Parts: sequence; structure tokens; C-alpha cells
Amino acid sequence: MNFYVMTLFPEMVSLGLNTSIIGRAKENGLLNIEAVNIRDFTLDKHKRVDDYPYGGGAGMLMAVEPVLRTYDHIMDKIKATSNEGFKKPRVVYVTPWGHKFTQETAKEFAREENLIFLCGHYEGIDERALDAVATDFYSIGDYVLTGGELPAMVMIDAISRLIPGVLNNSDSAVYESFSEGLLEHPQYTRPEDYNGMKVPEVLLSGHHANIEKWKKEESVKRTMKYRPDLLK
Repeated sequence: MNFYVMTLFPEMVSLGLNTSIIGRAKENGLLNIEAVNIRDFTLDKHKRVDDYPYGGGAGMLMAVEPVLRTYDHIMDKIKATSNEGFKKPRVVYVTPWGHKFTQETAKEFAREENLIFLCGHYEGIDERALDAVATDFYSIGDYVLTGGELPAMVMIDAISRLIPGVLNNSDSAVYESFSEGLLEHPQYTRPEDYNGMKVPEVLLSGHHANIEKWKKEESVKRTMKYRPDLLK
């Protein structure tokens, strides 16, 4: 799967996604993550990519031209590497007013071959750029961040884990929180007893049916305590 991130800070994306599971998946050729610098496609001699908004208002706005030129560059690359016909990729604009990104969204995006993320800064992006290229609008929470890079990285991480081969244990993605609409059950490892804090006896019993029943019950309890909204 190919991820393209349109950003003003490509080093932030590259450094953040070059480690751990995602970094290994890239090394093994399971993922391709390319951060494309929007500044490289501005025609302004001072490399400016922003300007004052029409109608006034606080702050600056990312201009339409460099964004669309960056998009055209990525599209040319995708077309050149498409082996079996060209499918126009989805473009995700990361914004506080977008739909809430969930595990179901990650599953949906994981079926794509190419996915483009557009990261805004300042007061946002000229609406004409969004009208021209954005197909999806998503947020990771009801708060405002400095830019779209961190949310894009969060989404890429969540999506990547669902791509076959990325996780060493294929069951990991199945039994994680939200995979069945519930939070994950508590887990334990050695020692069995640490300063009087003991592992539940059922997990030491070797009785698989009882263990699975316990896990499901604990998932429901945890969900009811911390995220009762999911039980609806």
C-alpha cells in the first residue's frame, strides 16, 4: 500500500513513521510512505505557500496553487506506477470538522492501494483546493492541533496494522480494542504473583473455553466502565 502525505513538514512525517512496526513494514516492502513537501511546488521565489484570507480574519491561509501542483505531482507518480489500470485515489483532508476516524474507517482505508493525506496549517487551506482534490474529511478528536501531520500519522499507523503481513501475529489485529465493538480485555504476563498482585486463576487453568468466556466478560466490563457509548 502506498501512502502519500502532502505537508509543509515532511521530516516530521518521515521521522515519526520510520520506527517500530511501521518502520519494519516499510523495510520489508509492505508499505510505501512518501511525505511530499508542498513548498517544493510553489512558484513564489521566497517559497511562500500562504497568504491573507479574503474578507479578513485571524492568521494566514494556505494558497490553492502549491497544493494543487503538489497533488498533480503525486498523481503523475501514481499513474506511472499503476500496472493494471488507473484508479483515482482517495484524498483525506485532516481537519477538526471532519468525520470521526474509527477502527471501521481504518478497515475501509486499508483496502485502498493508494491513499493521499492533505495536511493543513495556519488557518487552513483555500477552499478551492479542497473542492478540487479532497474526497474524505476526517478528524481524530474534538480538539485543534498545530497542523495535520500528527493526525495523518495516527491514521496511517492504524491503517497499516490491518495490512496483511505488517503485524507478525495476524491475530493481533483481530483481538485488539474496537475490533468487535468492545475494548480489549486485561492482559498479564510473568510473574504469576508480584508483591501480592496475582494473575487471575482462570488464565492459568489451561481451560480454553473458560478463558475465552472470561476475556469476553472482561471486555464487556471494561467497555461499560470506560466507553459505555460503544455498547449502544
